[in-house]
Amino acid sequence: MEWTNKNRSSIVGVLAPQPLRFAFYGRVSTEDQQDPEASRAWQLSRSRALIEPAGGEVVAEFFDVGLSRSVPWKRRREAARLLAALRDPRRGFDAVVIGEPQRAFYGNQFGLTFPLFEHYGVALWVPEVGGAVDPGSDAHDLVMALYGGMSKGERNRIKVRVRSAMAAQAATEGRFLGGRPPYGYRLVDAGPHPNPSKAADGRRLHRLECDPLTAPVIRRIYAEYLAGNGILAIAEGLTRDGILSPSAYDRRRNPHRTTNAWSKSAIRVILTNPRYTGRQVWNKQRKTEILIDVDDVALGHETKMRWNPAEEWIYSGALAHEPLVDDETFTRVQALIATAGRRPDGVRKPRASKRNYVLSGLLHCGLCQRRMIGSFNNGRNHYRCTYAAEYADANRIAHPRSVYVREDHILEQLDPWLAKAFSPSRLTATVQAMADAQHDDADQQAIKAARETLATCTTRLDRYRAALDSGADPTVVSRWIADVQAEQVTAEATLRRLTGRRTMSPDEIHRVVEALGNITAVLRDADPVDKALIYRELGLTLTYRPMARTVSAQATPSGSCTKLCPRGELNTPM
Repeated sequence: MEWTNKNRSSIVGVLAPQPLRFAFYGRVSTEDQQDPEASRAWQLSRSRALIEPAGGEVVAEFFDVGLSRSVPWKRRREAARLLAALRDPRRGFDAVVIGEPQRAFYGNQFGLTFPLFEHYGVALWVPEVGGAVDPGSDAHDLVMALYGGMSKGERNRIKVRVRSAMAAQAATEGRFLGGRPPYGYRLVDAGPHPNPSKAADGRRLHRLECDPLTAPVIRRIYAEYLAGNGILAIAEGLTRDGILSPSAYDRRRNPHRTTNAWSKSAIRVILTNPRYTGRQVWNKQRKTEILIDVDDVALGHETKMRWNPAEEWIYSGALAHEPLVDDETFTRVQALIATAGRRPDGVRKPRASKRNYVLSGLLHCGLCQRRMIGSFNNGRNHYRCTYAAEYADANRIAHPRSVYVREDHILEQLDPWLAKAFSPSRLTATVQAMADAQHDDADQQAIKAARETLATCTTRLDRYRAALDSGADPTVVSRWIADVQAEQVTAEATLRRLTGRRTMSPDEIHRVVEALGNITAVLRDADPVDKALIYRELGLTLTYRPMARTVSAQATPSGSCTKLCPRGELNTPM
């Protein structure tokens, strides 16, 4: 406070203006290969150059490290913490400054985020408009939208350049472009990286070399298949001979797999992998971005791996490594695989009669968790599960060679159970239980954890606000509140993702059940085909445990009842 004496007749107090308090936001991703501290420093320097002439100072910082610009603000830790702080009237800052908007906003993120700043009365400053963004200015809105589009375009151009370069390197140079070596090969050093800067950092190239332990197994698989052995027979033979499967041979890369037996899928992948011909192959898979929640587009996308069509694969023009099979052998194997199980027209004899297995596809073996197959024996429908002794030994499962169970023994218990569960007195509890059962154990645990987090956050927020009321330091407490609110946003997103899609509400399940009518009468009068449709519409899953001779059942409806019975006679009134 300054005091001046005017004409010595009076003393007038003049209050000096308070500096405008700013929160700084920035972001750096690992893709940029930048030092996070250096990036933060220049973004912060650019922000200060904008606000200091106007008397502003930075009093809080929010800086995200290791996140792509395509990740929405709600899913960035520091950005979410900043958004949560906007809601707090004791936030400790009056405006937010961003030194590089192209790093902060991607695509339409500005349009989804700025309304929050406007709603809570917090100004947003960026160098591109020379100060605060004016909510009523079409020019400012256009500039920010333009930079968001430029940010998205820059990322897309980088993706195109990288993919084009990798395609050229695979096709013309046969360069190994990363990933795990296929079974039968191992990685060896191929010299320094051709890029001088990467070579200076110690980066080196690699190439594939035949693994002396597993390469003979590849040749055996191809030879046995051409000799007429089927994929299952080859897998059983390798397991019986004690040869480690790919997942067992390389445990470091397969910690999520527990099986030691060869599977049919592993044999098929080996038989269809063109890299065994000595050529480098790239672009077999791609990263695809899909919406996390179709009902909340603002949550952004998550990355999934998808297979590309075979015609889009990139092959090297020349041999890139030692082949394990020649081109002729590989071509013959592909021809056999393409025609496997096919017979010329007229060769397969039509069956004299067709058995209707009501529980086909619904009944699982409680020992190996595989679906049990329908089998007609002694004039009755049965379901069986056959499991090779080699697989049982390798997977340490006490599984008989064959497990059988009669269909009528299950139905005589199943239908009364369904009738009782869907009786009017128990219908509400059954519907709620079916709604809760739509998530697996992992989902249930995640949902429980998210709900516990939300409850804990509420308790902590109440305690922090009480601390504010009792005179605690507002700056410290506001930081605590912002951290908790960021946790809330994450937990809410998790809960919305797990409970907001691929499921039905209790009301929707109730409508499905009502459309079926009187369950007892329907199951009593329906023929096997229609009864099977009813079971599927109820989302019925059965597990047979042969040791205890029990069957556990779970029902989770799939949605609409429009396919239950085209004749309409199943929809009897209650």
